[in-house]
Amino acid sequence: MASRKPSFWVLTLLLMTASVGCQTADRPATSQVEQQKPAPTGWLSELIRELEQEDVSNPPAKVYRYTYKGQEVYYLTSRCCDIPSKVYDTDGNLLCEPDGGITGQGDGRCADFFDARTNETLIWEDKREL
Repeated sequence: MASRKPSFWVLTLLLMTASVGCQTADRPATSQVEQQKPAPTGWLSELIRELEQEDVSNPPAKVYRYTYKGQEVYYLTSRCCDIPSKVYDTDGNLLCEPDGGITGQGDGRCADFFDARTNETLIWEDKREL
């Protein structure tokens, strides 16, 4: 029995080490440099304030930052059914509505948005309860 104790502890230690090594690491969707870029404060802060004053939507509103066709853009998710989502440039100008509307295809001005967007960063999410 005395010879089994060291084997038991060695095996236990190996199993514990292996199980810790198997944990997955959360990988950020963007680089640290990208995450450190400040969001515009003027128009975007105002848009978020307006969203917070509206009733909670289902699904809840979210604002993401992406790179699209070489420029930084902000995407406001669709809040229900036929209501289109919106893509804004950094100055707050509406560029397009990539989905939603009666057809579900948006306004057609950025039909490739969902395939071409990169560098996703969640800027804001409405976390209020329904």
